[in-house]
Amino acid sequence: MLRHGWTRRAVGGLLLAGAVTGLGAGPAQAQQYRYWSFWDGGAPAAGGKNTAWAYATEGPGTSRPADGAVVGFRFSVSADSAKATGPRTAPDFAALCGTAPARSGDKRVGVVIDFGTAADAPPDEHPPAGRTGCARVPADASAGEALAAVAKPQPLRYDANALLCGIAGYPRSGCAEQVDGSSGAQPTVTATAGRDADGAAGGDDGGGPSAGVVGGIGAVVVLGAAGVWQARRRRG
Repeated sequence: MLRHGWTRRAVGGLLLAGAVTGLGAGPAQAQQYRYWSFWDGGAPAAGGKNTAWAYATEGPGTSRPADGAVVGFRFSVSADSAKATGPRTAPDFAALCGTAPARSGDKRVGVVIDFGTAADAPPDEHPPAGRTGCARVPADASAGEALAAVAKPQPLRYDANALLCGIAGYPRSGCAEQVDGSSGAQPTVTATAGRDADGAAGGDDGGGPSAGVVGGIGAVVVLGAAGVWQARRRRG
């Protein structure tokens, strides 16, 4: 069963889908953003191999990966989906989930978390080593729930708009900060404190719209950079 509060978080997920997803397709701008992007590694093809990483067109709060699928999250600085860099670990389900057997009532989803490079890190922070895992979650679970299962015991951090801000404590603060590409990736906008999908300070201990990834991030990473810009303007 999905944890209590799924409905509220699912709604938040949709919001996020429009927020960071907004980082995907928007009007050409000089601004760049430092954020967590969401990637789809697909499900095994006929040959037993997953496809290459593709920028997700649906947020982790609403995406329902099938058994054998792989999802990825990458922290980096980019202006839009066309320039975004995907996870550096291949979406190889066999390598991530090994011989974990299929089981009725749930599914196995490979998860790749890439904390990015030092060049993309916020001031005074250094990216942790990448993390991978095999999430065994309910058959109808979202990509957000799979992420939360692998990110445990640390909670996921979201802002008031349900945008995914931090995974496993990274970064410590800020959320989808605007960066001046001409000055070495220094933030020009200060983000509000992270909040979970319900609007409470802190993070969530569980999973996506049930974990809070609630829509966010790559969520529909293609709604348009305008989504994030407008959200940040309202908070400014």
